[in-house]
Amino acid sequence: MSQLVRQSVMSGLPRLRHEPTAKRIRAKLGEFTVVDSTRAVLVWEPRRVVPSWAVPVDDVAAALMPVGAAARASDDVGASLPSVSDRPVLDPSVPFAAHTADGQAVDVVVGGHRVGQAGLRLADPDLADYVVLDFDRFDWLEEDEPNIGHPRDPFHRIDIVTSSRHVRLERDGTVLAESSRPRLLFETLLPARWYLPREDVRVPLVASAKRTTCAYKGHASYFSPVVGEREIPDLAWTYEHPLREANEVTGLIAFFNERVDVIVDGELDERPITPWS
Repeated sequence: MSQLVRQSVMSGLPRLRHEPTAKRIRAKLGEFTVVDSTRAVLVWEPRRVVPSWAVPVDDVAAALMPVGAAARASDDVGASLPSVSDRPVLDPSVPFAAHTADGQAVDVVVGGHRVGQAGLRLADPDLADYVVLDFDRFDWLEEDEPNIGHPRDPFHRIDIVTSSRHVRLERDGTVLAESSRPRLLFETLLPARWYLPREDVRVPLVASAKRTTCAYKGHASYFSPVVGEREIPDLAWTYEHPLREANEVTGLIAFFNERVDVIVDGELDERPITPWS
């Protein structure tokens, strides 16, 4: 019997996984270079859907101070992603300190700064001489380019294609946007996103203070559409200055499929269930 590729890809989700990279990886804390390594590996703890960087201890220009066993995340921590897992997955919103692999937590000490529990020495023989580092606590470079959001997964990609399909987005019967010139952004294991010209949005958009970061697309700014006399918080977003991979959606507007009705060529799409539902 044939198997869905996504099931094969995600079959390792319950296990500790790692993958070497040929990139030079650096991590900085202010003026201090904490890591400079050409031997880094990507590490996914069990149930994690995005990786962390792990580097040989010898490539860390800082003291690693043991502070005890790593805190374990309970089985109910995480978000529902039924298309890939029947257990909650740990998406990037779940902090590094919520571990699902055995190991020893370490503080990273450099230049008089002590970064509490910013590292993990895994109790795994294949990674015994490595330390996994908390991405959010340092500034990272892949070669000479900033690495934002989280380490980029070599098995994850985005595709952006132009389309002439007619798409109408509604919320509670109100048309939010309608277009026959969308750009579709396809991202591994996530719903297709419809990016529309601003001129095709039918309701006022109130700028939000919310910002998010995607490792593949860049920094997103959010809007709260006005439906009737009510703002729907953070329902839409745009990338004004995306990373080069997402350049084709610059300035276009997307809405959460999970929270609006998407009608494509007259057919209503089923709302996906994701961490943003």
